[in-house]
Amino acid sequence: MSKTSAAITAVGAYVPEYVLTNQILETMVDTNDEWITTRTGIKERRILKGEGKGTSFLAINAARDLIKKRGIDPKDIELVIVATATPDMKAASTAAFTASEIGATNAFTFDMDAACSSFLFGMSVAASYIESGRYKNVLLIGADKMSSIINYKDRATCIIFGDGAGAVLFEPTQENLGLQDEYLRSDGTGREFLQATYGGSSYPITPEVLENGGHCAFQEGRTVFKNAVFNMADATVKILERNNLSKDDVDWLVAHQANKRIIDATANRIELEQEKVMMNIHKYGNTTSATLPLLLNDYESQLRKGDNLIFAAFGGGFNWGSIYLKWAYNS
Repeated sequence: MSKTSAAITAVGAYVPEYVLTNQILETMVDTNDEWITTRTGIKERRILKGEGKGTSFLAINAARDLIKKRGIDPKDIELVIVATATPDMKAASTAAFTASEIGATNAFTFDMDAACSSFLFGMSVAASYIESGRYKNVLLIGADKMSSIINYKDRATCIIFGDGAGAVLFEPTQENLGLQDEYLRSDGTGREFLQATYGGSSYPITPEVLENGGHCAFQEGRTVFKNAVFNMADATVKILERNNLSKDDVDWLVAHQANKRIIDATANRIELEQEKVMMNIHKYGNTTSATLPLLLNDYESQLRKGDNLIFAAFGGGFNWGSIYLKWAYNS
């Protein structure tokens, strides 16, 4: 009997209408388009505006896009996972609200947070539920409203992050397609270098914290860059070696869109041609949990059944890893 694996069978996405360009940022902080572009590769990012609109708004719209394209009945979705670092609320699940709003009334739900690796780790979890044989339709959404935790007076972070969401549907297959292998790692000693400290149980928000912007995201750029470059590239190499894959076997590198220099370093480590590297950081910036599914959505028309995709990500925690997946359909 053929082994059951978990394949991505549909994708969807949503980005807000408002475009925050480098030129606009020049009027807000001490920076300029050339500086941002040279160091990050980012030209613009999308920002969600409107009172009461949070991460669920992004997730719901990405899910609806997928449902419309796939033609699936939301009632057939059995599990909804929202990978996010910016949930709507504390305690109340963003995934539960998302599922209710899209009509997935038969699904159980939960949120996942591994910072910029949330969607990558979510792929592993979604695939495991499919491979168990207990579930046939798992909706994984990567969504973040990073603008909700960004200090737009801090040029170290405000130039990088944007808002957006992407969604994928996992279904079972016996065709040796879908998720083939994973290499996932974490190191909690790195959490001081990339985090939003206040707002958690160890560091409650106070009026003083709000006044000083302590609830916003912080990163120690050099340390994060150094760790991201090494660990994303290292995880990618390991996943290739474990599966006896050469660079010629790789059809696409699907790397977290944090910084173009980090993506380039990962591609260079495996000597992969630039035309095989998915890239949209110039349009969206770093959308944290949404970068990987947004890439899949943007490149869906170029993907062919049987293509070898190598995913790689690095995020706060520290969390990082790589996944090898064989694409399951022609768009």
